[in-house]
Amino acid sequence: MTAAQFIEKLSTFRNEKEIDKVEKFFKGNDGVTKHFGVKFGDVFTTAKEFSSMSLEEINILLDNDFYEVRMGAVSIMDFQARNKKMSEERKKELFDLYLNRHDRLNNWDFVDRAARNIIGEYLMDKPRTILYKLAESENPWERRTAIVSTHAFIRKNDTEDTFKIAEILVHDPHELVNKAVGSWIREAGKKNPKRLLSFLNQYAETMPAATFSYAIEKLDPEMKKHYKELRKMLR
Repeated sequence: MTAAQFIEKLSTFRNEKEIDKVEKFFKGNDGVTKHFGVKFGDVFTTAKEFSSMSLEEINILLDNDFYEVRMGAVSIMDFQARNKKMSEERKKELFDLYLNRHDRLNNWDFVDRAARNIIGEYLMDKPRTILYKLAESENPWERRTAIVSTHAFIRKNDTEDTFKIAEILVHDPHELVNKAVGSWIREAGKKNPKRLLSFLNQYAETMPAATFSYAIEKLDPEMKKHYKELRKMLR
């Protein structure tokens, strides 16, 4: 399975009427990325068909300027990482490829598609220092990877790193990092409600509006009201 074959197959789904819809998802603003006009469902289906692709061919896809082609590459990587029969060596190779090519993973949905399984799951039984390094990156997509990757830990009732990384990112200047922080402390709060409330007690006044909105989304009405009033009173 080659990159060229993948692109050829993906091209059969091209529809100019879809280009405007697809463009709305891309927030990378790199001045280079182009759009095929392929629905994401078709991208994911095609990626699954090519899920045994070699890393060398995936790397070729990552070099492509078309958004949907790179999404295909990330999806292939994600399908491989999800494979329970995948060797530890291969998981490490996927982990390294993701981090080494983060320059090509320059949108929120690239991160959300694969960070949990490629980065988070790999780090489940390993030191997580790299996530704190990513959280301090100048690249907003690397910062998003730092928090989104912790979803893997949350699923195992481990919320410590989620809240620690959220503290680093709680006043991040990028809206799509703000939304990720709010989303994942909300999810962590389902496992550890007291820690979420403690976090809100400390940061509700100063966190960006998007972070606050996502973070309190699943609280009961009385708690939502409490934090909204607290935020108004202290601002």
